[in-house]
Amino acid sequence: MVDKPVPDATRRSEKSRRAIHDAALALVAEVGYPKTTVEAIAARAGVGKQTIYRWWPSKADVLLEAFLDLGAQTARELGQEPYVIPDTGDLAVDLKAVLRATVDELLDPRFEAPARALAAEGLVNEPLGREFVAKLLEPQLRLYVDRLRSAQDAGDVRPDVDPRIALELFVSPLAQRWLQHTGPISYEYTDTLVDYALHGLAPR
Repeated sequence: MVDKPVPDATRRSEKSRRAIHDAALALVAEVGYPKTTVEAIAARAGVGKQTIYRWWPSKADVLLEAFLDLGAQTARELGQEPYVIPDTGDLAVDLKAVLRATVDELLDPRFEAPARALAAEGLVNEPLGREFVAKLLEPQLRLYVDRLRSAQDAGDVRPDVDPRIALELFVSPLAQRWLQHTGPISYEYTDTLVDYALHGLAPR
């Protein structure tokens, strides 16, 4: 008598988790966050909603994990894990390059819908908002801090400048314009932000 292979529960769980991630991201893009429900995610993923609630307390938590996983997967595909802001010795060039990559991501339909949904939900759902900041935003901002500190070490930025505040001169305007649709985002726009941040507005 031939023994039947024992099902691999870990592999099955990972397959279900991936399907749930894909379903959540697809539904948010197709119908928007308000109409995305746990029931709809479960139906799209081919699992019971009890499976989702066993792993996540809400649809917001599903979406956050799916979005973080999408970012990590994309970085792996591009060979950019772990990601750091390049240090070519030219701070302006490096900042412009990473902001251009950010523009590409913000305009990518795969990222835009879930990113907007999470940003909006984080404003009214404080625990999710804190988790969104801690797991997604702060690690990204830390990259800017590290690059600005290396520029300080090289004498390209004043030693009294606080990198955590300085990065907001170019990161925050981009985020505001994207979130509130106050204007188009483009390479030209982010390049200009870097120039203004590094060189100021006073006559030279």
